[in-house]
Amino acid sequence: MIYTVECSFADPASEAEWNHYYSLEKLPALISVNGFHTSQRFKALSAGCPVYLALHSIDNLAVLQADDYRQKGGGNFARWQQHITDWHRNLYAGLDRAPAIGADEYLVVSTTGLEPLITMGLTPYQIQAVALEKYPEHRWLAKLDRPIESGVEYLPEDVHLYAPMTAQLTSGGDATSEYWPELQQ
Repeated sequence: MIYTVECSFADPASEAEWNHYYSLEKLPALISVNGFHTSQRFKALSAGCPVYLALHSIDNLAVLQADDYRQKGGGNFARWQQHITDWHRNLYAGLDRAPAIGADEYLVVSTTGLEPLITMGLTPYQIQAVALEKYPEHRWLAKLDRPIESGVEYLPEDVHLYAPMTAQLTSGGDATSEYWPELQQ
């Protein structure tokens, strides 16, 4: 299943520090939780969506309800909570593992169907909301592994482009995140 966490951040003065914490401390803590298999963080390049997106591959909803998650990964944003806006969490079925997006690749997400992604020459994967907010009910994910040919302003409505902020962490791999702060701009 794919666990998504989305938000924006309203304090430019502490945003770099928050991103450093989330990417270098929070993600490695999450990937150490029993039932988490991958974790990766993204920053939106298009408007009309929360600025940040984290995709996690997990076993099921019970992972998010377990003590291991509460102790290692859940709810330790107190220092930044007042600045976190447009926060959403969802659990999606339909894909066992989130695609790994490399430093020179992009994640494309559609809530309007697979047609816009196919038109872009991409292979979409459909996921359906099954827990937490359950909205949007359906999403389609695709990996864009070539340079952006036109500006993001030409993306269809409800299709969003994300650049990776970190490498994808895996539960069997190294628990330190590769963080690409140049994507903060």
